[in-house]
Amino acid sequence: MAHQATPVRQARLGRALGPEPTTVSGVVLLLPGGDEESARRPSPMLATGSVRALGRRLARAGRDDGLAAHVVHYRYRGWNGNEAHLAGDASWAADEVVRRYGDVPVCLLGVDMGGRAALRAGGHDAVNSVLAIAPWLPEDDVAASPEPVKQLVGRRVLIVHGTNDERTDPELSFRLASRAKKANRDVCRFEVHADGHGLHQYRGEVHALALDFVRGALFGTAFARPLEDAFAAPPPLGLRMPLAAGFGKSLRK
Repeated sequence: MAHQATPVRQARLGRALGPEPTTVSGVVLLLPGGDEESARRPSPMLATGSVRALGRRLARAGRDDGLAAHVVHYRYRGWNGNEAHLAGDASWAADEVVRRYGDVPVCLLGVDMGGRAALRAGGHDAVNSVLAIAPWLPEDDVAASPEPVKQLVGRRVLIVHGTNDERTDPELSFRLASRAKKANRDVCRFEVHADGHGLHQYRGEVHALALDFVRGALFGTAFARPLEDAFAAPPPLGLRMPLAAGFGKSLRK
């Protein structure tokens, strides 16, 4: 009996979230979390739950701007060392956006391990902005190459991290932001004081900040004053910007 070839796994884009705009002028790609090592296929609904609610809000608020939001479904659950599967899938997704929509700006928005994927894939030609929420980053190791940041030059970059995060180390995202800021002035980082990995206490504020950033980066709308100040402030001030309670309250829907 002939052996059947093992099918090659393919990443894919989920259906556009929320109401689709008549004309797409910008795309946000939502990158869920994952594991450090795993060859298993992600469970679709479980894996994407952390980004779908935010994606739907972005799609609703950005519809008149022409914003489309898609979840990226990975081939594998794990980052898997030098394979960096999640980053590769993020780059593939940016290629797919170009194929579907043409020359439109793309924001990579990642959570947890998806945050690392967004930062790593940020050098794609179609990407003009990166938002990493509670990103998982490897421990600093002087014997190994540090997490790269040069690919972020020319992009707007926002990192958001809870100070009480016990799953992903906020100090590591601060160190990466500090290195990135030396190469790219358009980098800032917000700290959500006393909140944990899921940022549940200040969920509304985090979503409002994400919306303000995505619309400003993709469509050129004016940033809210705290975000504008964070980009302009020298380090470490602009990299330890506190996210105030009630941020964006008038914008919430």
